[in-house]
Amino acid sequence: MVVLTSIAFLLAVFVGGWLVLRMPAGAYSHDKPQRFHEGEVSRLGGVALVVALVLAWLVGAGLDGWLLQLNLHLPLKTVLLAALALVPAMVTGLIEDLTQRVSVRRRMLATLMSGGLACWALDLSINRMGIGGLDAWLQAWPWLGIGLAVLAITGLPHAFNIIDGYNGLAGVVVTLIALALAHVALQVGDRAVAALMMALVGATAGFLFWNYPRGQLFAGDAGAYLWGGVVAVGAIMLVQRNPQVSPWFPVLLLMYPVWETLFSIYRKAARGHSPGLADALHFHQLIFRRLVKGVFHDGRVRHLLIRNNRTSPYLWGFSALTVMPAVLFWKSTLALMLCCALFAILYVLAYLAIVRFKIPHWLRH
Repeated sequence: MVVLTSIAFLLAVFVGGWLVLRMPAGAYSHDKPQRFHEGEVSRLGGVALVVALVLAWLVGAGLDGWLLQLNLHLPLKTVLLAALALVPAMVTGLIEDLTQRVSVRRRMLATLMSGGLACWALDLSINRMGIGGLDAWLQAWPWLGIGLAVLAITGLPHAFNIIDGYNGLAGVVVTLIALALAHVALQVGDRAVAALMMALVGATAGFLFWNYPRGQLFAGDAGAYLWGGVVAVGAIMLVQRNPQVSPWFPVLLLMYPVWETLFSIYRKAARGHSPGLADALHFHQLIFRRLVKGVFHDGRVRHLLIRNNRTSPYLWGFSALTVMPAVLFWKSTLALMLCCALFAILYVLAYLAIVRFKIPHWLRH
């Protein structure tokens, strides 16, 4: 696992550095509500991520048992099919990163195509939820489980795209989630899923080398779609192949980006706005404006960069509230469900407190 992770890390650092030095940043409209940086920064970090991840998968699958005894149990066919399934989402995300002219509907259609391809090629299905009546339906109607899997792979890339707003935020959250998936995969002896996730950890760490704290490279839509797609596929494979893992383990693990998305849809619908309309009222954006105070005054660019960087640790800690109990209770469906409900309540209370300026004194400092 160390070799695979190191290969992915070094590839991401190298390709990311090339993008920073050689590729033009491209214009990113200053009137975008989700823009919280100064200057023009390349949004092609997804290229570094996909090159590093896919090459690491291919090298790991190719060298395992031939040149190096990596014991990854990672079939080359699985790697190739997973990579091909990502193509529609990645290409569409990359076009959006370069042009900012791809509609939300078309991007959703692209991730839907990737979800369908992944489920078809890798035979993915959510065949149990740990709830008696629902599990009976899933067993009676297999197409329902396939539909849920497609929905998960379609939606999760957009969930990660929503939380990808500040330097290091989405990258560290993905790293924590992938490490948790790899840990549980190793606990149950599923080294193939662990290898897929550890390669993602390495590639993301290499991207973060350029992204945090300096903000020299952004993941863009392509990067967020890659993160969401790979994590969704890995989570579904882990639960589907290992009955001892509760199906609510990945639900709690992904509760932060998923609940942020669901709450955002509700919030916009309640105000009569389209769910696809970008705004600046996401949880991480409120923390940036209401909690993270200006700490430098020697120039707007440096001032904004420092505030940007200081926002992410708040959300890393918030995400850890789901990752830690998920790892502790990965076998217990009841405990995981209770933790999901508790996090949802905590999120809403925290959001309302920030909106109403009722923020605890200790959190302000």
